[in-house]
Amino acid sequence: MATFAYVALDAAGKTRKGTLEADSRDQAASQLKRDGSTLISLDEAGALSKNVEISFLQRKPKPRDLAVFCRQFVSIVSAGVPVTSALEMLAEQTENKLLAAAVNGCRLSIQAGASLSEAMRDYPRVFTDLFVTMVAAGEASGSLETSFSRMADHFEKDAKLKGLVKKASIYPIVVCVVAFAVVLMLLTFVIPTFEDMLLDLGVELPAVTKAVIAASQFMQVYWWLVLLLIAGFVFWVRYARTTEAGQRLFGRIGMKMPVLGKLTVKTAAARMSRTLSTLLAAGIPLIDAMEITGNTMSNLFFKEALLDGKDDVAMGEPISQTIARCGLFPPLVHHMMGIGEETGDLDGMLTRLADYYDEEVELATQQVMAMLEPLIIVVLALVVGTIVMAVIMPMGAMYTGLDSL
Repeated sequence: MATFAYVALDAAGKTRKGTLEADSRDQAASQLKRDGSTLISLDEAGALSKNVEISFLQRKPKPRDLAVFCRQFVSIVSAGVPVTSALEMLAEQTENKLLAAAVNGCRLSIQAGASLSEAMRDYPRVFTDLFVTMVAAGEASGSLETSFSRMADHFEKDAKLKGLVKKASIYPIVVCVVAFAVVLMLLTFVIPTFEDMLLDLGVELPAVTKAVIAASQFMQVYWWLVLLLIAGFVFWVRYARTTEAGQRLFGRIGMKMPVLGKLTVKTAAARMSRTLSTLLAAGIPLIDAMEITGNTMSNLFFKEALLDGKDDVAMGEPISQTIARCGLFPPLVHHMMGIGEETGDLDGMLTRLADYYDEEVELATQQVMAMLEPLIIVVLALVVGTIVMAVIMPMGAMYTGLDSL
């Protein structure tokens, strides 16, 4: 008997995954159908099989994946292909396994009588509130293709924005990790080879040399403690990001950092403007749009500003005043929003505002990279240079003493 990995929908319409043993693929499919399950995918499981679905390894679709999905959906549906057939075609060619399974599940739900937005709501890990709301608005207005086109534009801009921020953060992180590893290697493997020689020179060792030797001795004995502290710090950061106190701490640090603080604020302004304009252009009420936009913000302070502000807007206050009062966004944001409210073109003004801050984020990213690259190199040179000087200085003192004899 062979083992097969499957993805199926149960009688309640929920996705379930697992393995079963059967003599053939057809027998395995028949067994699942007898259990009342609707088969999505079925493949023979194996240690080297690339089609085995492991839930904790499944990667959530990135904005770029969703943008491609939206573009392809528009192209196929515009050609006159029914939605269910379009979803079947997209599920077969989508590279992201989680997105492909969700699309296939949506197709089966639609065939059972659900709308596309209702089907997507069953997959919150793949289709966010923004996505589902835009689809529902497109279905209600009869302009589903327009909604998908707007979402494609939104996800493409969002992917570009995240790419710029990631570019600004990857370089310093990689260099800092490499620098830390180099220092650990010097203290653990290089300095011990010189330690006995330095202690036998017969001269008073400089304070920096004593400090480096002490650090090296500590690393040789307690290297496991250093690794444990690093692992503990990483796990604490990951855990803290799931708590409100931790989110407040990291959110405040992100806005107050000397170099990256302005980049954080401009990124939040660009994302807020882009998401809000996309929702308003689709006909979503302003209060609902503010709630959905707030839930897309990664920084807790910006999220709370929008979620708390929607109550003031519901009481009749202009959104520009709400944004101005929170004091988090640059003044240009509420000024431009105020003009949009006065002219009755808030979504158009937000689009122009998002375009402006996209350019600002790109420029700020280039400035951050220009500042961090030499700064990190200088810091690394100082750290390594200090260790090298700690080895050379006692030798120089010894040769000076010999010359004076």
